[in-house]
Amino acid sequence: MKENGRLVSSGDRLCVIALGDVSQPKEITMTPTRYAFVKANWHFEIVDRALDGFLELIPADRVDVYDVPGAFELPLLARDLAASGRYAAVAAAAFVVDGGIYRHDFVAQAVVDGLMRAGLDTGIPVLSVSLTPHHYQETDHHKRIYSSHFIEKGREAARAALMITNTRALLLRIAA
Repeated sequence: MKENGRLVSSGDRLCVIALGDVSQPKEITMTPTRYAFVKANWHFEIVDRALDGFLELIPADRVDVYDVPGAFELPLLARDLAASGRYAAVAAAAFVVDGGIYRHDFVAQAVVDGLMRAGLDTGIPVLSVSLTPHHYQETDHHKRIYSSHFIEKGREAARAALMITNTRALLLRIAA
């Protein structure tokens, strides 16, 4: 299947043309100032701090928030949101820890790979706020450290979303 995710300018709209199979063209319009934020519910008391940081830089009325059960479900919903044409970028947050049952590093790698694939397949930036600490214990000390870290990671995701949105808009103006 030949892929194409070319962005074109249409007045004040940003359009993505021919997502997926180019033998079946379609147009998806989006408002470039809306963002999606998807967060995993595992360790929500820590993961939700990333949304707090994100909302420090991007107003809440421009962000739609979605929850998924765990990290493994992030890539599918992120891809669907990106493909919807409603968002300039999608941020996805999760905290993948070693629970002793499975290899958390494999789960973390699958999640990050899936998020990257979602962005590449749709032509919409999908940003990862997924952290996988080497050592995590459910102590107040670790909860404070990682909660703080997630706030900063949320800010970093917001900066990245704004920067890539602005850069892509500039590229459209240059191409026009």
